Amino acid sequence: MITMKILLVYPKIPVTYWGFQHALKFVSKKAAFPPLGLVTIASLIPDRHEKKLVDLNVEKLTDKDLKWADCVFISAMLIQKASVRDIIDRCKRLGVKTVAGGPLFTSEREAYDDVDHLILNEGEITMPEFLADLERGEARHIYTTDQWADITKTPVPDWSLVKVGKYSSFNIQYSRGCPFQCDFCDITTLFGRVPRTKDAGQIVRELEAIYATGWRGELFFVDDNFISNRKKLLESVLPAIIEWNESHGRPFCFLTEVSINIADDEDLMKMMVQAGFNGAFIGIETPDDTCLGECQKTQNRNRDLISCVSKIQEAGMEVLGGFIVGFDSDNETIFGRMIRFIQESGIVTAMVGLLNAPTGSRLYQRLMKEGRIETRFTGDNTDYTMNFVPKMDRNILEKGYEKIVKTIYSPKYFYERVVNFLTRYHPNGISEGYSFSDIRAFLRTVFRLGIFGKERRYYWKLLRWSARNRPDTFPLAIRFAIYGYHFRKLYES
Repeated sequence: MITMKILLVYPKIPVTYWGFQHALKFVSKKAAFPPLGLVTIASLIPDRHEKKLVDLNVEKLTDKDLKWADCVFISAMLIQKASVRDIIDRCKRLGVKTVAGGPLFTSEREAYDDVDHLILNEGEITMPEFLADLERGEARHIYTTDQWADITKTPVPDWSLVKVGKYSSFNIQYSRGCPFQCDFCDITTLFGRVPRTKDAGQIVRELEAIYATGWRGELFFVDDNFISNRKKLLESVLPAIIEWNESHGRPFCFLTEVSINIADDEDLMKMMVQAGFNGAFIGIETPDDTCLGECQKTQNRNRDLISCVSKIQEAGMEVLGGFIVGFDSDNETIFGRMIRFIQESGIVTAMVGLLNAPTGSRLYQRLMKEGRIETRFTGDNTDYTMNFVPKMDRNILEKGYEKIVKTIYSPKYFYERVVNFLTRYHPNGISEGYSFSDIRAFLRTVFRLGIFGKERRYYWKLLRWSARNRPDTFPLAIRFAIYGYHFRKLYES
């Protein structure tokens, strides 16, 4: 049997909303999350092969690294295109074989014909076939499948490859797929409409593996909709997480993605909070019901969205919200309505983007038939670009979008929203007291935000309010102040 030196490379993520690059400096971290996809793929590679991981978000990729490798494995999302091209070109110059997979290559395979081996779709299916062919010296250029993997057989990620101290959070996956069909989303194309879930025992083993690395703190369940199988969550998965977290002294708190209809299930929210979930990202998209109908966001229609958000917050989970402007049904009133909705809801982390059409989405197919597609989606819907011709005058739309983001992330509006949220939220913390890194981050906020920051007046007002009225939220107030700095810097640049 042959043995190889395999270098797994995760491309650079540019400064983006969810990259938190401006915020990471306060906590002395290099990146928000380690590359979960790559370390999962690494666990599929037999141990006889020598493996190394280079995450360009936390360290440099040197020619020495590339020359060491027999093969360079790359996994990436759309937002990482520029870095991907640089990695591939460097490998070609040095004569190193490239192997690539993940959402970017699966969605845009024709743009990467110069990659030696494309391992597309779900790696649990295509990677073993590729490795077997490679062993025989018969590896093909493209490996693909129209089948969905049985993720109850997905191995525990190989966390031994990761430099744990470089990241502000860790990640874990419980399910793939989404039962909804929002027309601007390509998730169902990539992962299917029927959600597939791991078993409780798998989740416990993965928690143990992350715990063994020494990591303590936030874990992000990267599922597209964590609550897609409520019965399984309530009967086995959440009870297992509760038991494990309690028995280990609550080392982790959790964040995930859910749909707004979680607000209809008090038992589920209660159990998630008991398990340690203190936040959830929800695609709210728009306060306009006509636009929700246009994009097939049926789960959000005919409900009081503000009331739903409040229920989730009062249950003990922060709501992080996704919003979109640029629907065909939008008119010029949407900009003011969006601002009012976000402020009233108390959604501190409100990602507002211009509508884009990913290649695998139903929206892309419709707009292509209408002759409105202009370019490929950049992967970043907060960069002021759209990849199609909108119905609203583009100049009006772009100026309205700019008004939204610069208003909601201005110090006055942002800090007002933080107080609005904290008045109704009761955190379920993972530990008591403050670590040295917490104190260091706080002192940095005093210097950068409280003394020299544009937000200093609002910063001190928030801290005084929290100390007097809700001292239990003081660490969260500091975290939000850091987030606010990142968001403001993002939209100033």
